[in-house]
Amino acid sequence: MSMKVLLVDEMHESILGLLQKAGFHTDYAPKITRAELFEQIGAYEGIVIRSKTPLDRELLERASRLKFIGRAGAGLDQLDLDYLAERGVKLFHAAKGNRDAVAEHALGGLLALFNHLVQADQQVRKGIWDREGNRGVELMGKTVGIFGYGNMGTAFAKRLKGFGVKVLAYDKYKKDFGKGEVKEVSWKVLKREADVLSIHVPLTPETRDFFSLEELKGFSKPFWLINTARGEVIRMETLNQALDQGILKGVVLDVLENEKFARFTAEQKHQFELLAARENVLFTPHVAGWTVESYQKINEVLVKQILREFGKQLK
Repeated sequence: MSMKVLLVDEMHESILGLLQKAGFHTDYAPKITRAELFEQIGAYEGIVIRSKTPLDRELLERASRLKFIGRAGAGLDQLDLDYLAERGVKLFHAAKGNRDAVAEHALGGLLALFNHLVQADQQVRKGIWDREGNRGVELMGKTVGIFGYGNMGTAFAKRLKGFGVKVLAYDKYKKDFGKGEVKEVSWKVLKREADVLSIHVPLTPETRDFFSLEELKGFSKPFWLINTARGEVIRMETLNQALDQGILKGVVLDVLENEKFARFTAEQKHQFELLAARENVLFTPHVAGWTVESYQKINEVLVKQILREFGKQLK
């Protein structure tokens, strides 16, 4: 039995060979419009997306033959999960494919922030040799809190080994995971002890705007924040308020609540400009999981999951 799979969004070319070798018929359409997708999706048993393409109920209702969706990445917030469950459509995603990349990026961002690497580099290029103004802070001896202990949080904890830090992890939906150098704690304990907080949760109705100013005020001491998860879990306005009030000592941001600069509201533009003017805020453009290695590894992880479910049907 042959199954047709439509691949939308830009992907590493290796996924075509992997799917075709397994017996799938593939169509690669990275520039397909929503209108075109609306017309064509009904012809496919499978669709593979990245984070660019939302699959809402209106679109999925046109996919009468759809058996599975493959998400080449981790986040599932662009999908109508309730409707997929109703339909019995299988959902695969490849969080294991970029977890190492995210973990390394989070650690790299934290070290860069602690040691003023971006500021120092820019100054030296301009002929400014300011040693005292670029005196760093050591990670050793700090308590690092991890919010969400799934693939990304676990990988980040592993990267912290050897730095001489105390690692605390909180996950509302997991229990008895603390082992080795990672201690499982309550959210209350993490807020009391953390010097650094790294966010590793998906975007859900529960996590959207979870980190309000009041939530941040509940921490016992000023701390550094890393967000490589989803920008919508904490608003730019909240970040600015927390930085102004000394609740946050610095921030590493790979994600923003709105990542389309041209679509910023007037308030979002204002809040972003305030953040961008701060030396204790480090930005990257949602690339934590976007390495040369993860680009291909994601495909391998994803196709392996798809074949585990549908491989026998192709023979």
